[in-house]
Amino acid sequence: MGIINFVKGSVKELAIARPDEFKDHIVYKHPDKTIPMKAQLTVEPDEICLFFRDGEFVGQFTAGRHTLDSGNIPFLGRLIDKFTGGDVFIAEAFYVTTREIVSNKFGGKIGKVRDPQSGLAVEVMVNGTFSIKVIDPPKLVIGLVGVQKTDGNSFLSWFKEQVLKTIRDDIAELIVKQKWPLLDVTSGAYTEEIEKEVLSGVRQHVEPYGLEIMRLGNFNIGMNDKDEERLNKFYESAAYVNMAGGMQGYQQFAQANMMMKAGEGMAKGGDGGGGGGGGMLGGAGLGVGLGIAGQMMNQMNQPQQQPQQQPNTPPSQMNQVECGKCKAKVAPGKFCAECGGDLAAAAGPKFCSNCGKPVSGKFCGECGTSS
Repeated sequence: MGIINFVKGSVKELAIARPDEFKDHIVYKHPDKTIPMKAQLTVEPDEICLFFRDGEFVGQFTAGRHTLDSGNIPFLGRLIDKFTGGDVFIAEAFYVTTREIVSNKFGGKIGKVRDPQSGLAVEVMVNGTFSIKVIDPPKLVIGLVGVQKTDGNSFLSWFKEQVLKTIRDDIAELIVKQKWPLLDVTSGAYTEEIEKEVLSGVRQHVEPYGLEIMRLGNFNIGMNDKDEERLNKFYESAAYVNMAGGMQGYQQFAQANMMMKAGEGMAKGGDGGGGGGGGMLGGAGLGVGLGIAGQMMNQMNQPQQQPQQQPNTPPSQMNQVECGKCKAKVAPGKFCAECGGDLAAAAGPKFCSNCGKPVSGKFCGECGTSS
């Protein structure tokens, strides 16, 4: 229990030290508030012993063996119980480890985080280890007394909760701000960046307790298999959309995927719609599904043919007639504009010299011009 009573001659003495089973605890509280005058206090090189009374810090002892005597150690005078004749100190003694404590495991759920690329909400988890070091022992003990965590086990459990809470908030905020795809985050692509940001964030929250997070180790961010499968399917579909050209490509991919599933259903003994049709029919169904899917994918990969444009005929070349003498294409009239020959002898119908419409008599039926 940290208290060893022994008799040396006829003088009863008291030795106070941290028991071996509590050496790895960051904080160890001596169980007895009543400490006799002349008691021997032992403090190891990697710890410090703090004395408190009524929640107020009174003094501390560094490494070594100390005889608790108010004559040699002035601050002990504030701890003397006058009702016992001045032979007893009333104080709370706390041992605090000052070396770096490593391999403290932590882990838990970060919560639902929306993947910036897909918009899907994914349950994200984190686990790892951290190392801590006490940089202000009195501040640590005062803080722990305030939250009723004065023994090593309850303190470490409470502290891990604080670390996880800070990490949870920092990681979720970092992923959203940086727009990192969650599949890349869980693959470890951004571990170094996340560790640096999280370490900085955690330090701000634990510093008021006189602690410093030295480093994180085996730091992992993950998701469950179901969510990982959902994201993989989404990114696979998105890749097809990009190859096939936007929404039209996505619709074609969706149709091909539907036909593939229908074919698979036939192959497993269905008809693609829930009816029975196994055996050869099932094989045929799978073949049909594969064939249609393949045909659709081929159509997706083929460049779209542009409709051929018809050549435009200039208005000056419309309703021309061929001269029977020189064979030139000229505007309708009585005489050829090229050779002066009589166009009436040209094969084909007569045309009005004014409006160019076919004329069957002496006058044009459209404009009345004499032919």
